[in-house]
Amino acid sequence: MMSEARAPRQRRRRGAAESLASIVLGFESIIVFLGGLVLFGLKATPAGIEPWWGIVAGSVLAVLLVLTSGVLRHTWGIALGWFWQLLIVLGGLLEPGLAVVGLIFGAMYAYATIKGASLDRLNAQRAEQAQDAADHTNGD
Repeated sequence: MMSEARAPRQRRRRGAAESLASIVLGFESIIVFLGGLVLFGLKATPAGIEPWWGIVAGSVLAVLLVLTSGVLRHTWGIALGWFWQLLIVLGGLLEPGLAVVGLIFGAMYAYATIKGASLDRLNAQRAEQAQDAADHTNGD
């Protein structure tokens, strides 16, 4: 039997804010996992909590960062990314180095979302101008 070849599915266009922010969250997930190992190795968990919970917390947060990078096309996805940035900075209460990591990646996430949104607006404006020019040319 011969089956018909399906046309490849069109890939969804991603905006600059979504692309840049997902790159930041992807790299941050690696660092957060390593931060969990640091909490374990330094036994920096609060009193009464086993140190291996540091590995669990780092692993879970790393997975959540990767999953968040998949929903950045939504406004709530960007907000969720900001929540994770705040949570990582608050990890500095357990180990001050995590606050430094959180602030650095928070700054990169801010740049990615703010500058990315600016680029998305500029690209939309240019596409609209190009469409207007094409319509004007076809209308003559």
